[in-house]
Amino acid sequence: MQALTKRARTVNKKPMTLMERLYLPSIAKGMAITFSHIFKKQPTIRYPEQKRPFSPVFRGLHVLNRDAEGRENCTACGLCAVACPAEAITMEAAERLPGEENKYREEKYAAKYEINMLRCIFCGLCEEACPKDAIYLSETFTPASFTRESFIYGKKDLLIPDPNTDPEGYEKARGERQPTTANPN
Repeated sequence: MQALTKRARTVNKKPMTLMERLYLPSIAKGMAITFSHIFKKQPTIRYPEQKRPFSPVFRGLHVLNRDAEGRENCTACGLCAVACPAEAITMEAAERLPGEENKYREEKYAAKYEINMLRCIFCGLCEEACPKDAIYLSETFTPASFTRESFIYGKKDLLIPDPNTDPEGYEKARGERQPTTANPN
């Protein structure tokens, strides 16, 4: 049978020399490669102590935003749930009761808001679809867990702290990245 390529070589079956049988040249060559890596820059980042810089387009955990007065921005319009290609967002709307003007900006609010992080593909379409800047993707990693139920984040897990009661927590939760659109209402 004829070979398909012209790269065929005949196998050399001559016996090994004494140096080849001792493997010293091969061991010396391997050690030289190993020692050459000692003087190179380490590619590993020691995570908790060192933080690697993120790309400006990094998409991390979802955050439900509040305005400067501490009221929730989400009006339960459902555009984020409709825009989500993985169908990871579910919500239920409710009407604001009299006396709750300091909690919610509009007459309608999200009574239940859940994101299934196992389904989420971190595409950012929910952030782009939101007309009220109520949801955005922060620069925080999704934490690891051992149970599937812990990856379903409810409204209390996603909502950032109230700026009136916890201003430091509010600023920390907002992070460096601000919502993408500039819509004051």
